[in-house]
Amino acid sequence: MRKFKTESKKLLDLMINSIYTNREIFLRELISNASDAVDKLYFRSLTDDSCKINRADLAILVGYNKDERTVTVSDNGIGMDKDDLDKNLGTIAHSDSFEFKTEQAAGEGEADGGKGLADMTDVDIIGQFGVGFYSAFMVGKRVRVVSRAFGSDEAWAWESDGVDGYTIEPAERAEHGTDVIVFLKDDSDDERYGTFATEYGLTELIKRYSNYVRYPIQMEVTKSRELPKPDDAGDDYKPQFENYTELETINSMIPIWKRKKSEVSQEEYNEFYKTDFHDFEDPLRTMSLHAEGTLTYDALMFVPAHAPWDMWSKDYKKGLALYSSGVLIMDKCEELVPDYFSFMRGVVDSADLTLNISRETLQHNGQLRAIARRLEKKVKTELANMLSDNREAYEGFFKEFGRTMKYGLYSTYGQARDVLADLLIFWSAKEKRMVTLAEYVSAAPEGQDSIFFAAGDSRERLAQMPIVTTVLAKGYDVLLCDENVDEFCMMALGAFEEPGTGEGDEAPTMWQLKNVGGEDLGLTTEEEKKEAEEATEQNASLFDAMREALDGKVQKVVVSTRLTDAPVVLTTEGAVSLQMSQMLKSQPGSQEGVPEAQVVMEVNAKHPVFEVLKAAQEGGDSGKVKTYTSILYDQAMLVEGLPIDDPLAFAQAISALMK
Repeated sequence: MRKFKTESKKLLDLMINSIYTNREIFLRELISNASDAVDKLYFRSLTDDSCKINRADLAILVGYNKDERTVTVSDNGIGMDKDDLDKNLGTIAHSDSFEFKTEQAAGEGEADGGKGLADMTDVDIIGQFGVGFYSAFMVGKRVRVVSRAFGSDEAWAWESDGVDGYTIEPAERAEHGTDVIVFLKDDSDDERYGTFATEYGLTELIKRYSNYVRYPIQMEVTKSRELPKPDDAGDDYKPQFENYTELETINSMIPIWKRKKSEVSQEEYNEFYKTDFHDFEDPLRTMSLHAEGTLTYDALMFVPAHAPWDMWSKDYKKGLALYSSGVLIMDKCEELVPDYFSFMRGVVDSADLTLNISRETLQHNGQLRAIARRLEKKVKTELANMLSDNREAYEGFFKEFGRTMKYGLYSTYGQARDVLADLLIFWSAKEKRMVTLAEYVSAAPEGQDSIFFAAGDSRERLAQMPIVTTVLAKGYDVLLCDENVDEFCMMALGAFEEPGTGEGDEAPTMWQLKNVGGEDLGLTTEEEKKEAEEATEQNASLFDAMREALDGKVQKVVVSTRLTDAPVVLTTEGAVSLQMSQMLKSQPGSQEGVPEAQVVMEVNAKHPVFEVLKAAQEGGDSGKVKTYTSILYDQAMLVEGLPIDDPLAFAQAISALMK
């Protein structure tokens, strides 16, 4: 027995058990090696007149023997002689494919005056590390390789149990190529290796990992057909069937994303999307992208028509399928899409990616970031086109995925505003429809320089709130935000940049986003402010009593400058509104440390209730002031759509007034 060239059992054990995280990829690796061998023969036929082959005859054959528990991957590629077997399989981490590509690059460099390895785009070799073969030992207790080099009359067999060494002996093979026979390990309580020696198990793995290998991957599959009806069959004859096997090509070979968009119908794209991404509905939008240059790649992306059932669960994983030369590397590569576009589905295929030794992850994320930036621009452009060309479809899309983009603004602390601000739409209380921020700005009356919004749990409730109707009465629109992330989104956005209208324009105007239940909206005159301040000072004792009656629920009580029919309204000072504070308190594990809203009770000095309160205070009826103040506070909370501390006490107080 020959020893492995590394003389290291520990290294081999590392190759088999540590580099790869998923045992089933052994088939992907063996098929990739077979594809490389076929590629080498085909390339040789292009440069060597003595090598006459028909490209249509090149193929990879996968087979299994359930009784003997073997899986076989065969090819009719370049093959190996005795020395090749010793060098390529006897030396761990020696890559014949990488060596081949390097030699070809060097040869072309001499001929073309410096063309190097990075420019070898016409040689699409998958394997470049030389360890993929050893993944077979993850599932196999023994591996036998029978190979015959092209142009040779001799065949040789390499065999090893993956422990200490290997043997190389003469063998028989009818033609050039290689057979890799994996003798599967015995089943255990944790692993069922026998499932790999089944028709379903192998076809599923081929379609999943190697569906787009450029050569046909063929396999004997079982089919059923009806037998001819016997001439003497009676009226009660039941059709009889028989099973038979037929050689069938399992893989698709030509990825749909590598074909020109003009050559693919939308129906084909739709069918690919529904089949590969397990959806029952056609996508809303299809995006095809082919990039060449420093980084060459193909991308095919889809905007789903609806959110997946687990979109908002902690187990949901975003990402696009990542391929390298048609071989699946990752089911979902998270780095390819930002969180705010996590709903995107699709594939990216590039031979330029620098993969790690197991081909399961990437070594340099800079390549991915470059692709991700281009994909992000493409997605934004397509969504913007949908917004302008098919408003109904976009509003349907936004209903499904708008929350994701809003949360993206918040989670990036507003850094994604350049990408997302133009894609957001909100309900306009004035126009009774969804509008963009740009549409709100363009419809604003002369002199307005802020975007007003109200946040709550119901669009209908928000439209009737006094603080909203007050702004509407002045002729200004209010955006009604009824999703729990809306206020956080608006806070992170801060302001909206009004686009310029042409050359020579001044710097774009920044429209501040203002919560109508919060800060000063700038809608009152100095005279109105002064009048309210004087009224507040004149009734200081009443307002102090009201504030004390609410026992810390409000920071202060003042006369309101807002024109409203309500006796009081609740507003806040600072960044935290009543709705935001309530939502933060409702989060699991957030009972402590939640920032409190700085609540202000604004009293309508022109409402009859104010006169009743003044009379009670002047008459020394502190009990009445306390009761009325509590009722007014709870009433204002209910109008805001927020819960009150003691519904029973509120009901009893109302009943007492009715006696």
